[in-house]
Amino acid sequence: MITLNPYLNFPGTTEEAFNFYKSVIGGEITMVMRFSDMPDDQTPEQDKHKICHMSLQLPGGTVLMATDTLESLGQKLTLGNNFYLSLGVKSKTDADRIFAALSEGGKIEMPMADMFWGDYFGITADKFGTQWMISYNEAQQQK
Repeated sequence: MITLNPYLNFPGTTEEAFNFYKSVIGGEITMVMRFSDMPDDQTPEQDKHKICHMSLQLPGGTVLMATDTLESLGQKLTLGNNFYLSLGVKSKTDADRIFAALSEGGKIEMPMADMFWGDYFGITADKFGTQWMISYNEAQQQK
């Protein structure tokens, strides 16, 4: 099964935004990972409490995900780069195939690789400028 979920970027207000969305839409916050939780964290002290990843499971099954973009890490939030489409796929083969096809004529931000949180993951923008996160999680596929 392939899933598609929105992934938002905020200028340091992810936690505030998600608490607001939860109060309006409902659902359950299922993950909060701060930059200080990352292995080999290089985040400046003033930003360690910011959100590296947050998930809000919405009623009906869609997962809204987000991160804080940090200028201290060389990131800059501008309208148009504040969202991604996060595509969860059923195999590493599918991840590689879809990532390669979406990357052709586009721009790879992060090549597909095994990540510390357990996913096989990559980020690319396609030739139309749509930003994609491709992920495969073997443990989730076995459920």
